[in-house]
Amino acid sequence: MGTIICIANQKGGVGKTTTAVNLASGLAMDGHATLLIDLDPQASASSGVGMRPKPDQANLYEVLLSGLPAGGAVQASALDHLSVLPASRDLVGAEIELVPMLARERRLAEVLAPIRQSFELILIDCPPSLGLLTLNALTAADSVLIPLQCEYYALEGLSALLETIELVRGRLNPALKIEGLVLTMFDTRNTLSHQVATEVRTHFPADLFETVIPRNVRLSESPSHGLPAVVYDPTSRGAQAYRSLAAELVARRAAASHPTAGQGETPPSAADAEPSPAMSVTGETEHQDGSE
Repeated sequence: MGTIICIANQKGGVGKTTTAVNLASGLAMDGHATLLIDLDPQASASSGVGMRPKPDQANLYEVLLSGLPAGGAVQASALDHLSVLPASRDLVGAEIELVPMLARERRLAEVLAPIRQSFELILIDCPPSLGLLTLNALTAADSVLIPLQCEYYALEGLSALLETIELVRGRLNPALKIEGLVLTMFDTRNTLSHQVATEVRTHFPADLFETVIPRNVRLSESPSHGLPAVVYDPTSRGAQAYRSLAAELVARRAAASHPTAGQGETPPSAADAEPSPAMSVTGETEHQDGSE
């Protein structure tokens, strides 16, 4: 049965959709059967893999509210091993239309159940809010991956998200775990970026991914071409960082499923680990606008 990971942060502009699109694409390029679910009414993840919303296109709104089986809306992308359940702007109304439904927080989990076995990994791109759609994703997911922009306000927003995750664990999904935190938009020449990274490593050493996503212009350019950055410019530092993140995610999950491996050794925490290639940048940062 496929593992469901929701990519969530109620703060916009932290690289959430960029992470969803490029992580899903990186996993697919490594041969993992991956489904990318676009739960954001802006449909940016859909367009980021070349699927711009069309009026006659089956989408997640119809799955959630019109009884369409999820398999009927899943579409193959241009990448082998990557499928997409696209969004539409109609999802804006879903927050209200779901309210009178019985077990409304579990609607997404219900519709995904028949297709989970078809994929190894299912990634959900959540909207930048803690509304009913995000609540559905947290209830359906096995774990949460949190992109964290290297800026001060990102730390404040993290507290609210962690509180929501605890509430979901207590009332709706006791098995929900934190997959990890990913530092995004890291600028080596910015003192604040280093301060935020140090703060996160201090407080979440076990949850922080070693891979850090740098500010990189190719990550901003690629959505306008309808391509993930890992396809648009695979040699760019941003693309290489997401390929590294995909490999690290798979390695961490494999290690978690075999806890006796390496017994007797103390595994290094994220705070003590050597920087990954994606982190080892020295003042040649390309700048980008802080967009999703």
